[in-house]
Amino acid sequence: MLTGGRPGPDGPPPAGRALEAKDLGVGYGAATVWRNASFAVERGEFVAVIGPNGAGKTTLFRLLLGLVPPAGGSVEVLGASPRRGSPEIGYVPQRHSIDYDTHVRCFDLVRLGFSGHRWGFPLSGRREEAAARRALEAVGGLDLAEEPLNALSGGELQRIFLAEALVSQPALLLLDEPLSNLDLRRSKELVALVHRIVQTRRVAALLVAHDINPLIPYLDKVLYIANGQIASGPPSEVLTSASLTRLYGLPVEVLHDSQGHLVIVGGEAHAETELGGGEDHHEGEAAGGVFRPPGGAP
Repeated sequence: MLTGGRPGPDGPPPAGRALEAKDLGVGYGAATVWRNASFAVERGEFVAVIGPNGAGKTTLFRLLLGLVPPAGGSVEVLGASPRRGSPEIGYVPQRHSIDYDTHVRCFDLVRLGFSGHRWGFPLSGRREEAAARRALEAVGGLDLAEEPLNALSGGELQRIFLAEALVSQPALLLLDEPLSNLDLRRSKELVALVHRIVQTRRVAALLVAHDINPLIPYLDKVLYIANGQIASGPPSEVLTSASLTRLYGLPVEVLHDSQGHLVIVGGEAHAETELGGGEDHHEGEAAGGVFRPPGGAP
């Protein structure tokens, strides 16, 4: 049995496996999203979760958060079955529930990680405030502590959301499309920040993204979800023409442009529909930034 345990305030999480899946499947009712997935993520690893919209990326996070049960196989998260409200998991959702017109201070939002309302656990007083300040410091956001959320840029907001996820000192970070509204410069800055946190705190981080390029220099692994399956491994093994052709069952080419950016061409014209998974469904989009179905228009 794997050993879990939340990190103490003065040290990193213990070494060990962050999550392990064996022949894992998930679905909604009679609809299967993906099946027979076996993969593992170690603590201190930075992992990208990519693939077409509707393939099941957000569903993977819902499963790890204990919000949906497996439809087959098994999964352990930090040595135990997934459960709701674990303080060992820091979660940044695709859409935050905060109303930006309420003039909530950044410091107050980060403290909500201790409220126990969603993912945190209750602390109070000086410990709570000190932990919130440590989390803000970790993301370079102390200067934003007194600012209202509605005064922040997109990049600043994502740093505050990351601080909120860090305040309970999690061993696993789940980041659902944090780059979606950022320009390339801000995307690179946020990815570098997450990588630094992974390295210094020895946490595992899974980040859902549509463009793999800002992530590639920092990644340890990729989970590529498509065609009801998951391929996992180092980017150099997963993001190849041969690997993705096997995954899709159709010809796929992985190309590099003149600046070294990766482009994926081919695959499925229609991504699988994910029922109730919370993802947007945009036809013909894939992780490399360019996606053209075989025989389709450029």
